[in-house]
Amino acid sequence: MNAVDWAALLVSISAISAAFAGAVRWMVKHYLFELRTNGGSSVKDQVNRLEARVDQIYLLLCEKE
Repeated sequence: MNAVDWAALLVSISAISAAFAGAVRWMVKHYLFELRTNGGSSVKDQVNRLEARVDQIYLLLCEKE
């Protein structure tokens, strides 16, 4: 392999690495966005609503005993 082949190999490896890092960064950004409250439609909001409902059910069951 000559210098041009090595340069092409290094450029292709760095391009693939950069694309992979960009994809991972994009996924992490969007997953973290779902964990912030935003007025009702995020995963965190849904978990908070479910937790409140479970607490209410628990209180109702404790009163019946």
